This record gives sequence, structure tokens and C-alpha cells, in this order.
Amino acid sequence: MELTHVDGTNKGDVLLFALSTCQWCKKTRALLEELDVEYDYVYVDLTMGDERKEVINELEKWNPSLSFPTIVINKEKTIIGFKEEEIKEVFS
Repeated sequence: MELTHVDGTNKGDVLLFALSTCQWCKKTRALLEELDVEYDYVYVDLTMGDERKEVINELEKWNPSLSFPTIVINKEKTIIGFKEEEIKEVFS
């Protein structure tokens, strides 16, 4: 699974599953950057073939409904959807 890295302050292992066309995903990325969070992300809709299967399988472990955005923190906690207050609480 090919991830794109965004520099910031290390606040744990943060992985964002997003869609390139999703406004809520864009808002989530902007908020993470505003909070100076270092994270990796993948635009699921831009993956193909075996990589897409791998990405979907990984996402499904954390969010069986496969909705976006999905943030996985330290492989323990999941935030599904653009929940601004919850994201701020976790990373502030």
C-alpha cells in the first residue's frame, strides 16, 4: 500500500483513508495540518488492482462500512467522518 507522508509533529502513528474527491476528506486533511499532525494518507479512489484490494482490506478492519474519511491512530483508535471536535481533542 503506497502512502503519502505529510510532515508535522509526531503525535502517534496516524493513517488517513480518504477519497480525492471528498470535501470532508479535504477538511480532515486541512485540520490535521492546522494541528501540525504528522500523518500518512491514501486516496483509496486512486488505487487500482491488487493495491486497491490491499487498501480496502486494511480499511475494512477499522471501518467495516468503508466510509470516508477514516483516521486510524496508533492502530488502536478510529475516527470515522469529519468530527472536528474529536480530532482536535485527540491531537491538541
